Amino acid sequence: MPRTVEEISHALLDAARKAGAEAADAMVTQGTSVSVEVRGGALEHAERSEGTDLGLRVFIGKRQAIVSSSDSRPETLAAMAERAVAMAREAPEDPYAGLADPSEICQNLDTTALELCDPAPEPTAEALMQDALAAEAAALAIAGVTQVSDAGGGYGANTIHIAATNGFSGGYRRTSRSISCMAISGTGTGMEREYDGDSRSWQSDLRDPAEIGRIAGERAVAAQGARKPATGTFPVLFDERISSSLIGHLLGAANGAAIARGSSWLKDALGEQVLPSHLSVIEDPHRPRVSGSRPFDAEGLATRRRAIVENGVLTGWTLDLASARKLGMGSTANAARGISGPPSPSNWNIAMTQGTASRADLLRDMGTGLLVTSMIGSTINPNTGDYSRGASGFWVENGEIAYPVNECTIAGNLRDMMLRMVPANDARTWLSRVVPSILIEGMTLAGN
Repeated sequence: MPRTVEEISHALLDAARKAGAEAADAMVTQGTSVSVEVRGGALEHAERSEGTDLGLRVFIGKRQAIVSSSDSRPETLAAMAERAVAMAREAPEDPYAGLADPSEICQNLDTTALELCDPAPEPTAEALMQDALAAEAAALAIAGVTQVSDAGGGYGANTIHIAATNGFSGGYRRTSRSISCMAISGTGTGMEREYDGDSRSWQSDLRDPAEIGRIAGERAVAAQGARKPATGTFPVLFDERISSSLIGHLLGAANGAAIARGSSWLKDALGEQVLPSHLSVIEDPHRPRVSGSRPFDAEGLATRRRAIVENGVLTGWTLDLASARKLGMGSTANAARGISGPPSPSNWNIAMTQGTASRADLLRDMGTGLLVTSMIGSTINPNTGDYSRGASGFWVENGEIAYPVNECTIAGNLRDMMLRMVPANDARTWLSRVVPSILIEGMTLAGN
């Protein structure tokens, strides 16, 4: 019986050929996940899971079908292939479906430089629990913290292999390690909740759990006494913790699937200025020890560094093979997929140009306005870019934080907001999305 993910993926392809598929690709993942949660100084929940997941996509002409399973026995593989081929014969034609041409597939499959997998031993459940307990204790040590709703530690290791009848075959292993803490200040209706956490590919890069707990506690206490801010037009400073959501809206609008549907507020903006001229947004899937790094995409194409926005100008869309074919372009090697679905365009590691001013400098310069540290809900028109989100954070007067605020709404138009961005210099460079705090003048604020 096949044992490795590579062996299983090739066995799936063999089964697909025998079942009558004209072309096929297979994706197999094998993973381990361990998580621990503590509360009140004691273990509350511990979980470990291990499993293998299989996905098979087959083509009959321009018709395709996908099946998935968690059973890798040979008889299951044969049944999967037969079912997929039968489904494909009944599926509607998709003129843009198909594998990559053999001349396009990735040739360099060496992942060593990316350092995706930590060579350190898997942490024990006891070690995860001690990290979580340290975070909880540090949060509870902050005056004003009344409880910690949850503190946890986690570990994951995942091996993936993709193979296709066009000749592509490649895989890699990825690890992850995390610590989190949620602290609560106050009591009754005056309770405020805040969070801190860290997730890294390598254990040695992980922040100290006591620091994570302390920051969660300090944030919860600082949020005490929140009230609604004034209503009007004010500058808004998006804290680095949530500023990447703004760039996420830009990336979503530049996604090839949205462009092909015609449902994007950037659909006519290719080659136009969408950010201030000194700002760029760079995608780099080859950064070591970062969760968004990978040597190839889900269709076997070699990933590469590229500018999505260069000196303020939108230079291209994010494309997989299907969306690229619809638009008469070439793939940017941004295909992502799960076991049970077809590929779709997705971004890898993103970094926006940082500014020269600190967050404190931007606070001083904004005078009176809102510092946003948390956002809830979202009403965004994908065609016009009209933007409205619930927010909480701190009211700023005379360039200094005056008091915490909540239950307010900020609104504007993304196309206009992007052109008014002023970045700070405080981005965390180890994240998959490296985006600093961002100041935007003249936003509509609804509070009292």
